[in-house]
Amino acid sequence: MTTPNNGDTVTIDYVLKRGDGEVIGTTEQTGAQQVTLGQNQIFPQIEEALTGMEVGDEQSIAIPCDKAFGPRREELVIDIPRANLPPEPAPQPGMQLNAQTPDGQPMTLFILEVGEEAVKADGNHPLAGEDVTFDLTLREITQAA
Repeated sequence: MTTPNNGDTVTIDYVLKRGDGEVIGTTEQTGAQQVTLGQNQIFPQIEEALTGMEVGDEQSIAIPCDKAFGPRREELVIDIPRANLPPEPAPQPGMQLNAQTPDGQPMTLFILEVGEEAVKADGNHPLAGEDVTFDLTLREITQAA
């Protein structure tokens, strides 16, 4: 029985679902994902599950919102004067903006609405406030040197 350990790189397929079962992402669209265990590249619950799996094993991991993308924070929904945005490209709902928090940390905002004078943007992760489930399949283990 070969299972991965910290430092090993694993290749996984996954299906990401909302708490209601709606599929919102798969490696079928992006290709298998490689992750080095112990590098904080994925949720700890998934890393823990992978360390007990063998190649070909499948497992579903449910992660509550507070352990996934966090709760939704309404204070992260803000209005930005259009004068503060570059003229091109014209802002559109769904567009991403790169910004900085007051303490200089990078932040991604998603435009929700575009008005004459301002845009409404959301700094929450699109899955904030959502429970998620990852259906995992372990495809390959490459042991650390």
